[in-house]
Amino acid sequence: MKIKFMAIKETQNNTTSSRITRFLGSCLVLGVPALILFAFVFSPKDDTMEDAVRLLYIHVPVAIFSYIAFGITAIGSIFYLWKRSRWWDTTAHASAEIGVMFCALTLITGSIWGRPTWNTWWEWGDVRLVTTLVMFLMFIGYLALRQVPASPEVRAKRAAIVGIIGTINIPIVNRSVEWWENSTLHQQSSLTDGNLEDLTLFTWFLGTLIIGIAYLWLLIHRFRVGWLATEYEAQGYGVAIEERQAEARAHNTETSGHLEEGEVE
Repeated sequence: MKIKFMAIKETQNNTTSSRITRFLGSCLVLGVPALILFAFVFSPKDDTMEDAVRLLYIHVPVAIFSYIAFGITAIGSIFYLWKRSRWWDTTAHASAEIGVMFCALTLITGSIWGRPTWNTWWEWGDVRLVTTLVMFLMFIGYLALRQVPASPEVRAKRAAIVGIIGTINIPIVNRSVEWWENSTLHQQSSLTDGNLEDLTLFTWFLGTLIIGIAYLWLLIHRFRVGWLATEYEAQGYGVAIEERQAEARAHNTETSGHLEEGEVE
């Protein structure tokens, strides 16, 4: 089995890079330093938040793309349950991992921003903080469920159900400031209120663009790694089944031989 499995591995492409990922990576190499310059050098202080506003150029985009990542997980999960396609399951899994990372960054940057702005690292009475934490924990559970031993089909089905349920929390998190405005320290969206202007608005859009490119770059790489893993798993199971069948045939042949010897005697 080991020799056959090694042969399978040797026939596979051992890289997850491509022309598009190299292009996206080049954009990140140029875009991240540009974002740092605009966020921490060129953009002005806020009249109320002062320098703490600079964290929002990262905090808000990663929050937005955590929603998008979990949304892609839900879409992939729905299509998996409909089509039973390994492609959709792998997409859902890859996007969920990135979404968990972005959601963690959202909580961390928000906590750092909240210390000088609200004079606290965390406020359990803030509905947006708590609902975001719940969403984060639900998708941690999604990833943990995928590690529970099971056949690929059963594992994917279980994860798809959890992925769909977990995404229900996205509109609750997003609209919590409007629905429970007396139970949150968060302000309503400055973008929709038209409070962002000139260089501040440009820097925010730049941050959103860079985080979006990072999401695509990570998603493509993680999908390809996940696809290779499922290929090896499927082919590995195939080799194992062939060996068990060969063992069964050998055992049946041996048993038949003993029976024939017994009849002769």
